[in-house]
Amino acid sequence: MERSNSTITLSPRMGAFLTQVTETADLKTALLKILSEYVELKADLVKQRIQALEEKWGMSFSEFSDRCETGTLGQNAYDYEVESDFWEWEQAETLLRHYEGLQRPWM
Repeated sequence: MERSNSTITLSPRMGAFLTQVTETADLKTALLKILSEYVELKADLVKQRIQALEEKWGMSFSEFSDRCETGTLGQNAYDYEVESDFWEWEQAETLLRHYEGLQRPWM
């Protein structure tokens, strides 16, 4: 992935806010801290949703997906609840991989 060296201009008020919130004097460090913590919070929310679905269905998404495909879920895979949970769960798993990928360079 190509990174740009473009400069970001912030108002003095915004710069002061960022450095105060992050308790760091360096604006670049403050901005990176805010962004990395934001991604971490988003990942945590997605993990909570995944955990709720795992508890609801008593299995991982991989197993849920396999059982939907093979017809061994115990419910019709095309029922509204099953299909809705499938799409929501798949989206959550995809988002989690995305957020984890964003976090790797900063760890």
